[in-house]
Amino acid sequence: MRRGRVFLLLALLVLIGLAAVYFIMFKPDLLGGLGTEVGLPEAGETTPIPTAIPTIRVVVITQGVVRGEVIQADKLDFQEYPETLFTPLMFTEIEQVEGKMARFSMDPYTVMTSAVITDVVDRNQGSDEALFIESGLVAVSVPVSRLTSISYAPMRGDHVNVIVTLLFVDLDTDFQTILPNWTGNVIGPAGGGIIEDLGTTAPELLLTLLAQPFRGSSQLGRVYDDPFLGETMYLLPSEGQRPRLVSQTLIQNVVVLQLGNFPTPYEREQAELQTEPTPTPDPAAEPPAEEAAVEEIIPPPPDVVTLIVTPQDAVTLNYLIYSGAQLTLVMRNPLDTSVVPTEAVTISYLLDQYNIPIPVKLPYGFQPAVTELTTPVLQNDLVPTPQP
Repeated sequence: MRRGRVFLLLALLVLIGLAAVYFIMFKPDLLGGLGTEVGLPEAGETTPIPTAIPTIRVVVITQGVVRGEVIQADKLDFQEYPETLFTPLMFTEIEQVEGKMARFSMDPYTVMTSAVITDVVDRNQGSDEALFIESGLVAVSVPVSRLTSISYAPMRGDHVNVIVTLLFVDLDTDFQTILPNWTGNVIGPAGGGIIEDLGTTAPELLLTLLAQPFRGSSQLGRVYDDPFLGETMYLLPSEGQRPRLVSQTLIQNVVVLQLGNFPTPYEREQAELQTEPTPTPDPAAEPPAEEAAVEEIIPPPPDVVTLIVTPQDAVTLNYLIYSGAQLTLVMRNPLDTSVVPTEAVTISYLLDQYNIPIPVKLPYGFQPAVTELTTPVLQNDLVPTPQP
């Protein structure tokens, strides 16, 4: 029993000795007044108290991303960052970064700044517009007007259909020229003939075969036998061939990339300059001289739209643009992915589908005669608006 107490006392003494050595070597400031041999401050000196560095929460990514990837909220988190190193380019809210695109490939715990994510063009790393184009698709621009662009309603991300309208005419297969052909006569060598504006040519002047328009060249007509008069007539057309009109849906459910022109490098630089913070004016400085008012320049309406289509549809659109076809956009709901087949519209389709009758010939009509369709003008539109 006594031996156990001895061992307990020895262990207690060892622990007290070790604690004393620890405090003397590593915690001299807690011993106070034991001298300066172990590095204690001398009389009159004060020990500086360390202060905490102020920090601010910034947004970082917790997983790696690649260029062009849309950054989701599950890849974002906060990290404490020294307040003295914080810049206005950093973000303090996840909502400011969520849904943006990565300009570069980034490793985990990269601090998010406006330089690494984008909604605008990064000139050094290529066009950010290309990031909106899915793999296997291309972007192509087509001309539009206010009527063909849904009154300039489409914006980036809208879904549209494209309608094409074409004019067809009959051609001579060999000449590849519009019908009807011109007529003429052929004069053999040493034969006489009629040459336009020169009268009859002397036979000796015609040494070779000559194809000469007959009396100023006329259109090729057709022979017509009048059953009442019993006469054979040669009919000529009263005008050139009228083209035949047809409209049909060409492409369905394509995405709009841009309505109008993309900003030029100069316009991007000017936009960046306008977004820079305005320096705080010095109260002691002289007030700046008043600048002359600059008249606001209203840009012209857009005349082109850029669509995201398949490579084959891009070739088709390019062919139709250069063939003179008219392209018209129609807007659709972005959630509607259906492809509805349509029937090409011609005069026959209108008459049959909508039960439009052809007016019969009557012994009476309107006066004045209606020979073309015009937009009605209201009487109020003709009265000039009084100026204040």
